[in-house]
Amino acid sequence: MKYTVEQLIDALVAEWEYLCHDDYDPDDPTPEEYRKELEEYTYDELIEETSTDECFTIDEYMDTYG
Repeated sequence: MKYTVEQLIDALVAEWEYLCHDDYDPDDPTPEEYRKELEEYTYDELIEETSTDECFTIDEYMDTYG
């Protein structure tokens, strides 16, 4: 495990804030609500939530949002 669960959650929330800033929808959860949701995910589910692959790696994702 290269990244901790907390690091992944922090990065996913940072990405969420960035995306919501650019495309606000009042029906979207707040960053705090999204964090609570993510805290229920397993490590593998968090990795999947990043939507990373061989073209945009987890390391690149963490450099961007982590």
